[in-house]
Amino acid sequence: MVDNRYATALVIACVLSLLATVYLSVAIGTQHWYQYSSPTVRGEANVSDLRSLYEEFMDGEFDEKTYCDTLFRLNGTVGLWWRCVLVPSNAHWYKEPDTKFVLECRSFTLSQQFIPKYKEPGNHNSGEYLLRTYLWRCQFLLPLVSLGLIVLSALTGFCACLCRSLTPTLAIGVFHLLAGLCTLATVCCYLAGMDLLHRVSMLPDKVDGSLGWSLYLALISSPLHMMSAALLVWAARSHSQNYYRMTAYRVA
Repeated sequence: MVDNRYATALVIACVLSLLATVYLSVAIGTQHWYQYSSPTVRGEANVSDLRSLYEEFMDGEFDEKTYCDTLFRLNGTVGLWWRCVLVPSNAHWYKEPDTKFVLECRSFTLSQQFIPKYKEPGNHNSGEYLLRTYLWRCQFLLPLVSLGLIVLSALTGFCACLCRSLTPTLAIGVFHLLAGLCTLATVCCYLAGMDLLHRVSMLPDKVDGSLGWSLYLALISSPLHMMSAALLVWAARSHSQNYYRMTAYRVA
């Protein structure tokens, strides 16, 4: 029979785990990890240049320099799997005073996630930038590992419920701890990768970059998983110690 303290800890841990998993899933599926704020475009030449950048962004071949330049100049947002730009909804770009804007997005394909990063974005002759390459790969692989650990812990918990045993709770707590560390590492890899990108590809004048809400969701999910892990480990260890004490008392 499970003590009320352990049952309460398990319920709270499950709620925290559910919240963290929802936050992480939303963060992975949305594009607002990093966003750029670009100045208003003036002049026909600039409008024409931006239109060509947008067309290349949507229909052209995948090229890091091209999509980065487009993100910089068209109020872009970029996530783990999506890159988006803010463009006018009408065909007469910026010619109407109250132009409405829409978000146009392209996804990163699986093969594009593994494309090497270069010391000069877009210049294949500049040599591969290994640190940026592996940071980029880690930032999209680690959250998938995190979700995989949560699924594994859920299956382990389901089996524990069927067996009416608290013994696997310790393993479930360890899975949650590893998931939280993977999520935290994802955020760190993403921030480090963006910093290195801005060093090799300077932002244009009057273009500002800022962190988006998707990144903050991922950042919040990490301590939630860790708190859930702490409660699960505490419940497992305390229950195990009490069980051995009761066994020893009965034998005595």
